Amino acid sequence: MIETRDASHKTSPTQQPLIRLRDVVKDYPSSAGPVRALDSINLDIYPGELIGIIGRSGAGKTTLVNMVSGTDDITSGEVIVDGLSIHQLGESKLALWRGRNMGVIYQSFQLLPGLSLLDNVMLPMDFCGTFQRRHSRERALELLRDVELEEHASKRPSDISGGQQQRVAIARALANDPKILVADEPTGRLDSVTAETIFQVFEQLVRKGKTILMVTHDQTLAQRMDRVLPMIDGKIIDAGLAE
Repeated sequence: MIETRDASHKTSPTQQPLIRLRDVVKDYPSSAGPVRALDSINLDIYPGELIGIIGRSGAGKTTLVNMVSGTDDITSGEVIVDGLSIHQLGESKLALWRGRNMGVIYQSFQLLPGLSLLDNVMLPMDFCGTFQRRHSRERALELLRDVELEEHASKRPSDISGGQQQRVAIARALANDPKILVADEPTGRLDSVTAETIFQVFEQLVRKGKTILMVTHDQTLAQRMDRVLPMIDGKIIDAGLAE
């Protein structure tokens, strides 16, 4: 069974930031002119942190995680991940970097319906050129075992529940053993019991050294994170430690 994470975990002050955002601005075009989704965001995220982003719809939460993952273009500013200014990379190099260094988890799971769970988990290895038939299969089975779904490896996504699909999505995000996971409302479509199971998976991953940035509307889960970043109108209001 998955253990409950120690809520006393805090970041060491001697650590260097793993992720740095410096004066990050994101504007989207509209008929009335540019709409500012992120307004001069400055943020340091440290190794091993479990960070929550909260706020109302339209506050900029998803845009912020898209800046960190490089899945959306930046208007101005800089995002530095493990010493690399990621938005200075070309599109193909950025996609390859992201596949090897960052796992992205979505609320809608985004599993390919025509593939088995095992093949879904192996897909990032294929995309990033790390696929090795025997090793990759063993790695994918190990990840499915970690999320307690190894016995369902040959099934299709439609054969399992939403909570199980989200666990497969987490396993897929870990395929290339990234240091960082970004998750956009990963429990948003799940009932409270299943959401708790998913959150315990995240807690377990942090204990293993992963750094997680997670958008959530669930205040109960947010209270168990190392830091909570409330957002309003594209700004982070307070980046202090969670109570």
